[in-house]
Amino acid sequence: MTLAIDVAGLNKSFGDKHVVNDFSIQVEAGRICGFLGPNGSGKTTTLRMLCGLLTPDSGRGEALGFDILREADEIKRRTGYMTQKFSLYEDLTIAENLQFTARVYGLDRRTERVAVALDRLGLTARRDQLAGALSGGWKQRLALASATLHEPRLLLLDEPTAGVDPKARRTFWDEIHMLAAEGLTVLVSTHYMDEAERCHEIAYISYGRLIARGTAQEVVAASNLVTFHGEGPQVDRLAQELLGKPGVETVAPFGAALHVSGADRAALEATLQPFRRDPYRWREVQPTLEDVFIQLMSGAQDNYP
Repeated sequence: MTLAIDVAGLNKSFGDKHVVNDFSIQVEAGRICGFLGPNGSGKTTTLRMLCGLLTPDSGRGEALGFDILREADEIKRRTGYMTQKFSLYEDLTIAENLQFTARVYGLDRRTERVAVALDRLGLTARRDQLAGALSGGWKQRLALASATLHEPRLLLLDEPTAGVDPKARRTFWDEIHMLAAEGLTVLVSTHYMDEAERCHEIAYISYGRLIARGTAQEVVAASNLVTFHGEGPQVDRLAQELLGKPGVETVAPFGAALHVSGADRAALEATLQPFRRDPYRWREVQPTLEDVFIQLMSGAQDNYP
């Protein structure tokens, strides 16, 4: 196994706020690792430390075989970074933006590289369109083309599909998997559970601390959650009544249905017993990653002083 990321004990504070607390992780080359967690949990800060864009206050480790403290510049040269906010020039065309990126990196064969990137991401027909006139999905494709133009070995994606329609998200993720199959290591933060499930593995960060790690299936299994799915007229209105009762850790409406979860099976079943009558119907289901996410969020403690 070749590790693209191997770090331990990373810490980062901004003023009195301890944003990343004793973070350790290993990521195999060619894997897609998803970062989940509440807003303000340090996901972006963690991503930036892993690739040399931000220096940790303490800790050690390597990225792409380079020391994250002493050789950060080497890591940055081999890293692509796509931010949530579109950061290319809106008054330049698609092709002009990619030509500019090629010059910034001092790439050879610029015209050829740009043509390949345009073709790969389906941008050739729009090459002369101004970036500012693109929809969210096309801006996303342009940003990905720019982030990978210099053929990085590590790619950081910070909530890359926020505000993008489902079809564009599907196309984007198909491309990410193709890149990973070619050996690119991808670290991506997301709030979409379907995207998290498309990652090879996930890491849940709760206000600076890593509290869950593994494949989506492993994280769900480790939660020890028991989940019941309730249906019936206005069953979702039982959420407030059930929340806080013995055995109930999370209650989440799913459309017209209700997911009720907890780790104490006996207590949970006892609480639900009075509601096991018409017009309600209950059945035990496999917890979803969203059930686990909600459980972890409910137990998360903000690190803001």
